[in-house]
Formats: sequence, structure tokens, C-alpha cells
Amino acid sequence: MTLRELNALEPSRAHQEFLRCCGSSRWAAAMTAARPFSDADAMQTRAAAIWSSLRSEDWREAFAAHPKIGEQRAVSAWSAAEQAGMQSADSVVRTRLAALNADYEARFGYIFIVCATGKSSAEMLSMLEARLPNDADRELPIAAEEQRKITLLRLAKLVDA
Repeated sequence: MTLRELNALEPSRAHQEFLRCCGSSRWAAAMTAARPFSDADAMQTRAAAIWSSLRSEDWREAFAAHPKIGEQRAVSAWSAAEQAGMQSADSVVRTRLAALNADYEARFGYIFIVCATGKSSAEMLSMLEARLPNDADRELPIAAEEQRKITLLRLAKLVDA
């Protein structure tokens, strides 16, 4: 869809399109209300500003909309493409990711979020291993930044579709 088409959508439809980019309902509502955007850069800038203004529960809502890294469940085409690095993962990496994903979720109360685009399974595993020892106050902003990156990539896909 073009940016012009996105700007012209009925609010409920625009909200649904924004939810495809980020699972936070508050973020999607704010993006819907922020239209029309003059250009893609203005949309990206506003998206990042809205994301930064949200509360931790909004961030967690967005995290929950993602499959776990390496999870073999039905996902959106965007999620599948973002996790393309997992296609070549061997069973050892998959098993280790599954175990550490569970540890991470138990420790922080939300799934491990990483902007997986362009990353190999080994890179994602390494990032998970590096972030798992963080305390909750350090980890949440890191996870939120990864979600911000994902959201901006998906917005670009949305207006290129």
C-alpha cells in the first residue's frame, strides 16, 4: 500500500494495519490518530516518538504479539522473513534457543525480543546468552529498543506493500 492509501484508510482499518507493525494497541491507536503523514520519514519519526512515550505494559503487549525466536508455530509472513536466519539452524542451536527462551521468559515475564532481520541463528543465540544475565531494569529498555527497530522495519514494508 502507498502512504497516501494508508493516510486515507478508515480509522479501524488503519489501526489494524498499524497492529501488523507493532502489537501495542496504544501505539496503533496513536499512529492512527497521527495521520495523515506527509512522507515516510515523518511517519517513521512519529512512530519512534510514540513508541518512546509508551509505558512498560504497552511494550510488553507488543512483545507478546511475536513468536519466540526459533518457534515453529504459524507466524505472519513478516515474522517468518525476519527469522529467516533460523532456517539453517541445527538441532543443537534450536534446542539451546528453546531452553534459553524459557529461562528468559521466566526471568523477565516476556519473550526474548530481538530484531532478527539479517541475523543468523548463532547471532540470535549469542544475543540471548548475553542479555539473559541482565537485571529487569536494564533488560526492558533493550527489549523495547529491539521492538522499535522491528516496528520501523515493518512500517517501511507496510507502505512498500
